[in-house]
This record gives sequence, C-alpha cells and structure tokens, in this order.
Amino acid sequence: IINIPEFGDKSAEKVCLDLKIKSQNDKEKLAEAKRMTYLKGFTDGVMIAGEFNGRKVQEAKPLIKNKLLGEGSAVLYSEPEKKVMSRSGDECVVALTDQWYITYGEAEWKQKAVKCLENMNTFSAETRNGFEHTLGWLNQWACSRSFGLVAHHLQNGNMYGQEISSIKPEEMTDEVWEYVFCDGPAPNSNISPALLSKMKQEFKYWYPFDIRVSGKDLIQNHLTFSIYNHTALLPEHHWPRGFRCNGHLMLNSEKMSKSTGNFRTLREAIEDFSSDATRFALADAGDGMDDANFVFETANAAILRLTKEIAWMEEVIAAESSLRGGPPSTYADHVFANEINIAVKET
Repeated sequence: IINIPEFGDKSAEKVCLDLKIKSQNDKEKLAEAKRMTYLKGFTDGVMIAGEFNGRKVQEAKPLIKNKLLGEGSAVLYSEPEKKVMSRSGDECVVALTDQWYITYGEAEWKQKAVKCLENMNTFSAETRNGFEHTLGWLNQWACSRSFGLVAHHLQNGNMYGQEISSIKPEEMTDEVWEYVFCDGPAPNSNISPALLSKMKQEFKYWYPFDIRVSGKDLIQNHLTFSIYNHTALLPEHHWPRGFRCNGHLMLNSEKMSKSTGNFRTLREAIEDFSSDATRFALADAGDGMDDANFVFETANAAILRLTKEIAWMEEVIAAESSLRGGPPSTYADHVFANEINIAVKET
C-alpha cells in the first residue's frame, strides 16, 4: 500500500532479501530492516492504495488516524516505543495524569517550525530527515515538573545563583521580557535603563545561535522542542540557524555504561593515555551520526607513535646546525616545496 523510493511497493520483501533475513530469529538484521524502512517510508513514502492514494505517508497518517477515530473504529492509547527502565531499575509505563500538555502539533505553530527547519543547516541529510519525521508525528507533550524550573537571572555574573541579584523576580514583567527578547519598546520599570540595555546587548550577543551540537537521540524530543519554542517566543531573525547531531560514544566497540563498568570520563582517559593520545583516539573514533568508538588499543598505539615523533623531532633539532641552508637548489627541494604549496592551497 506504500511505495518507498529504493524499496519499491514491497519494502519488507525487498529489504529481507537484501539483508538475507531467513527467519524471525535474525533479530539484529530485522532491527536494521526496520530502521531502513520505517523512517524512509514516513519521510519519502507515497500511498498507492485506498482513499488517500497519491499522498505522502506523512500527510496521510494523521488523516487516516482522524478518519478511524471519527468512525469509532479506533481509540487513542499510548505506550513506550520500546522497553524503558528507570534509574531505580523499574520498568516504565505510560501514565495518564492531570497535567499540562504543550500542543506542539498545532497547525500554525507547526508551519513556523517547518519554516525554521527549512532555513537551518543540519549538516547531514539523515539529521534533516529525523527532524522532518519528528515534526510529522509530534503532538501533545507532557509538561510537568515538581522542582527544578528556577531561573537565576543576572546573578552578578554567577551562573549558580550564589550571589544576590540586583533584580527582583517581580520586576521581570512581560514588558521587560518583550524588550530584551523581542525588540519591544523600553519598559516602564524599576530596573535602570543601563541595566536593561546591558541585558538586551548580552542577549543579542548570543542570538541567533549559529549551531547547537547534541546527540542524535535528542532529535525526537529536546531539539525539536527547541525549534518549536524559539519560533513561538522570538521573532524570525532570532530563530536557530543550525543543529549538528552526532552519534553516541562507544568504548572498545561496546556501549558505555556505568552499570557494566564499561565507562571512562574524559579526565580518566587523559590520566590513562595523556591528553594527546586521547585526542588521537577520539579523532580516529568516527564522526557524523554514526556511533563513535573509542578504542584503548588506538590510544596506546598513539602514545608509541607520538613518542617516536618527539624523538625524531629532537634528532632533527639537534642536527640543525649541520643541515644545508639557503634557497631550494636540488630537484628534491623543488618537489618538496611544490607538494607543500599544493597542500596549503587545498586546505
């Protein structure tokens, strides 16, 4: 019922053949097949049957949902996408409680979010597809906190709120926020004009931000929330300009986990391998949306390579007085100079 580019009209059959899946016991291959087809099916798939024939899947999905609900053929329910365990070790379930919900899928607001994404630099097609997918399904999201939502504003430059501010909470009126964030008129406030101007100047120094770097698992929540919230609160020229999403960090080809002991902090890595070898292993670990893999053998090998490099440098410096000087005079000199010039031009 759905045509997906690269997979055709029978995506499940094709991907099972491509991955040589033999049975339901091929769990890893089946998970990969799901990953390959579900996201692309939503972002690029087109309906080829039924009432919504010809529409993209991301357009047809909410229409089919509303149709089934209207007919009484379906009911709404919620469940975790996969098994979720709390920090206490308990399995999590979805609970419907009396709380506020933010309606992220509201039509006019969603149009602003889509416009913001269209003008953003996501640095990879996979990241953009992830945002488009999330904007397609994200709707009401619970907004509930019993503690933690405390803002420390202008605490004399102390971000931890350990010093007394010259501004009282009740002085932060809507007019003050409009002036600082939204280019509103100067407010009638007990806050001095000089301090108000400083607040506005500091905000404009940081906004709009050019890039935010976060893990790929935050696309379906916090990063998309960030797009929505910025478009709701700020004028367009202060909207985000770029998100660069990265994969997770593995340790020796296994997921980092405190519970299993497969874990290293940055400080521990530097103490074990030195800062230079740690940088070397991190650079070799990978980039982009793929999970990076920090390998101890790579870090240890880097120590040996860097040690040899230092020894060679010391030998060259010690023999500097005996080296030939002057402008390039041999064929080898000219070849070397040319290679350096090419490298400089390319970089």
